[in-house]
Amino acid sequence: MTIAAPVQQARTGDIPAPAQTNPPGPAPSSAPAPPATEAGGSPQPHAVPVPGLGPQTTARIPADTSQVLVASAPGADSETGALRVYRFEDGSWTKLKTFDFHNGTNGWLKDRREGDKTSPIGVFTLSDAGGHLPDPGTKLPYSHEPGLSSSAAVAYGEEYSRVFDYVIAIDYNRVPGTPPTDRTRPLGWDKGGGIWLHLDHDSGTNGCVTLKEEDLRWLLRTLDPDAHPHIAMGPAAELGK
Repeated sequence: MTIAAPVQQARTGDIPAPAQTNPPGPAPSSAPAPPATEAGGSPQPHAVPVPGLGPQTTARIPADTSQVLVASAPGADSETGALRVYRFEDGSWTKLKTFDFHNGTNGWLKDRREGDKTSPIGVFTLSDAGGHLPDPGTKLPYSHEPGLSSSAAVAYGEEYSRVFDYVIAIDYNRVPGTPPTDRTRPLGWDKGGGIWLHLDHDSGTNGCVTLKEEDLRWLLRTLDPDAHPHIAMGPAAELGK
């Protein structure tokens, strides 16, 4: 399902999710364990390059990761692109699926800011999911939040209340191991937050990456915390570095 473009987007924050009052602090015990580290304390990088990613970007994929999403856009000002899903098996990366997506209306930035309607460039973990609808069968921790429907309706209009039927939190400026709607921002409020994979509305977003419903449901059923899934996202030229 593809939802038509909304007439307006939220003016405050990157998502119109219910406000949370969680104080800053360490991730709860349910947060994924940190990746193995080298002697210097940095995560040990994966030994096999991911297709479409250059050496600098690949170095940010930990050795224990066996699921990687590559969300690649044609240019820095693009609001559309292709998301490729890879699984590591038998010593190589196998492409499972390719999906079309929308991203921020104003493209991509490494140093994005709250409300600038860009999507963040980088490599991020995928640790938590949720949505207005019940868990569709994901292995990720899932927060069923019926209030997300009214949040979307307030931001976009009643006809767009389904855009948050399912969401996957992209761990940009958030605490992994918490519900996607948690508003804690470790990097500060001005860096923006609430960057999700959610249902497409056929237009650019405030910063999220959006997919068709059948694609997002497949992704939810496929992602596995034991595979330490990551997403590398941004313009193709940046990801190729």
